[in-house]
Amino acid sequence: MVTVTELQKIGVGVTGFGLFFLLFGVLLYFDSVLLAFGNVLFLSGLTFIIGLRRTAHFFFQRHKFRGSFFFLGGVSLVLCRWPIIGMLVESYGFVLLFRSFFPMALAFVLSAVNIPFLNAFFSSSSSMV
Repeated sequence: MVTVTELQKIGVGVTGFGLFFLLFGVLLYFDSVLLAFGNVLFLSGLTFIIGLRRTAHFFFQRHKFRGSFFFLGGVSLVLCRWPIIGMLVESYGFVLLFRSFFPMALAFVLSAVNIPFLNAFFSSSSSMV
């Protein structure tokens, strides 16, 4: 069984607040202060969850350099009050960083059809006849 430390619990909360502020900043027409605050909270929460060394190792791997460059460059553009361009650059970097994770996430979502409650829901709603 995996033990969760207090710092990891705090990290999950900080990351959740970061995602909330990012979403709220986008909903309020790319408010630069909310987006910057969300980015700082998200990155610091990620550091709390997986640790400083693993975070640095994740972002500075040789094959992830371009994704890290765009992601962290987008964060810095948001911090410099260019929110729309920064979020576009950051989104491109996010896709480059996590492109190997997307097929696994898609397979997980598609396997949700095998869950009994969702299987009954999808089988009744997907029938077009």
